[in-house]
Amino acid sequence: MQRFRRLVAALALAATATTTVAACGGGDSGDDSDAKVLKLWHYESETSAMGVGWNRAIEIFKSEHPGVEVRFERKAFEQIQQNAGMIINSSEGPDIMEYNKGNATAGLLSSQGLLSDLSAEADKRGWAGKLSPSLQTTARYSDKGVMGSGKWFGVPNYGEYVTVYYNKDLFERNGVKVPTTMADMTAAMDTFVSKGITPLGMAGAEYPAGQLFYQLALSKADRQFVDNYQLYKNPVDFKADPLKYGAATFADWVSKGYVAKDSASLKAEDMGTAFIGGKVPMIVSGSWWYGRFKTEMKANWDTFLFPGNTLQAGSSGNLWVVPENSKAKSLAYDFIDITLRPEIQDLIGNNGGVPVAADASKITDPKDRKLIEDFNTVSKQDGLAFYPDWPVPGYYDVLVGGFQGLINGSKSPDQVLDSIAKPYAEGVKEITGK
Repeated sequence: MQRFRRLVAALALAATATTTVAACGGGDSGDDSDAKVLKLWHYESETSAMGVGWNRAIEIFKSEHPGVEVRFERKAFEQIQQNAGMIINSSEGPDIMEYNKGNATAGLLSSQGLLSDLSAEADKRGWAGKLSPSLQTTARYSDKGVMGSGKWFGVPNYGEYVTVYYNKDLFERNGVKVPTTMADMTAAMDTFVSKGITPLGMAGAEYPAGQLFYQLALSKADRQFVDNYQLYKNPVDFKADPLKYGAATFADWVSKGYVAKDSASLKAEDMGTAFIGGKVPMIVSGSWWYGRFKTEMKANWDTFLFPGNTLQAGSSGNLWVVPENSKAKSLAYDFIDITLRPEIQDLIGNNGGVPVAADASKITDPKDRKLIEDFNTVSKQDGLAFYPDWPVPGYYDVLVGGFQGLINGSKSPDQVLDSIAKPYAEGVKEITGK
């Protein structure tokens, strides 16, 4: 999630050059059934949940493909993202690679003909049956590179979502129960405020503020709104609910002391370290924090889903993509299939990741299991609503500026909605031509 923010500018600059390169390359790689080398690139650390799972997947692949050499290279995230078009169109590029999901990344490359169509393999191997509809959204792209429909150009095998982290010690010390409804949530925050404690850690200078706004809006939203906002199915009215409710409620939470006004200038790291240090009882943020909290947090802590919501900010994780120029497509498809097997999914889950097709009962750590059970709950009810900055390139900075103003009191909710509505409309028109 956080890494997505650095992509848009680089991709925009590279788009013209990438299109030119695509025109002189590409085309089907032909019969690769006799390929003896699989070039595999990804950018996960060796000890991360995905790194551990995928290392095991490589071992299984080798045992099932005797005589095939796996040439694995761990790349820097920025290295792949900033040069992806040229890399995968080159004869030196990989046969399979981890790549970021979304319109500005996988969608862009798919629209330029640089990624292989995986639709036939998805049908044949049953990948669609293992992924909920909202997880499939980031795997499929239209001819224009808009996610949500069309052909399969990527396959995820882990997920991520926004949840509420809470300090159990602070809750117990102040007689606060874990909320299950929005009324419970506000009552809990009122209790903390009455004791001089700011209940909700925040970071106005980065993504957390926009995500809280989105979670609040989603509490009054349905899947049609998500399709309209994220996939341009219908026009979005920024002066009506659920977006109006999200902005107004956020402002109300600031005025009541649930969110500190001086958090407008804080970054996500500041918010995270405040939670680790026991300075705030709760933060609303993503599953990407989970491993760090598990390692660094000394206080007792746990998570709960944003109370009352059936829709939650979240999505699949990054995608396996197969470049159109791959010389070992069949082998690449076999490897993707292995990463979706129960053994690999359970391994990801037991190492603090969020697998897309794991049996939660096979996860040994109670916290790990709860993280996955909550994700499964959201995913099975088609509740993943993606992220608020996804719809158009450059929207992340627009949201940051808007909600910084809401937190520090320099903008009213209506002014914030005005400031984020125009760039959204302009971006959608540029993408769709409407």
